Amino acid sequence: MTKLYVHLICFMNALKSKKGQGMVEYGLIIGLIAVGVIVILTTMGGKLQGLFTTVSNALPGAAPAANP
Repeated sequence: MTKLYVHLICFMNALKSKKGQGMVEYGLIIGLIAVGVIVILTTMGGKLQGLFTTVSNALPGAAPAANP
């Protein structure tokens, strides 16, 4: 009976352990940031490319950027 009680206590302590919780939270945050960056870049990709082309062409002595 004592063995069963010890195993039950060990099992309950294992359920209370929160060692992996922080890593899971960091993983979720990084995943959300990655999704946000992908959405922003796909939404504004053309505008950003145009902006960089304009800036590149305006620099003195720089070769004109080719538009693909």
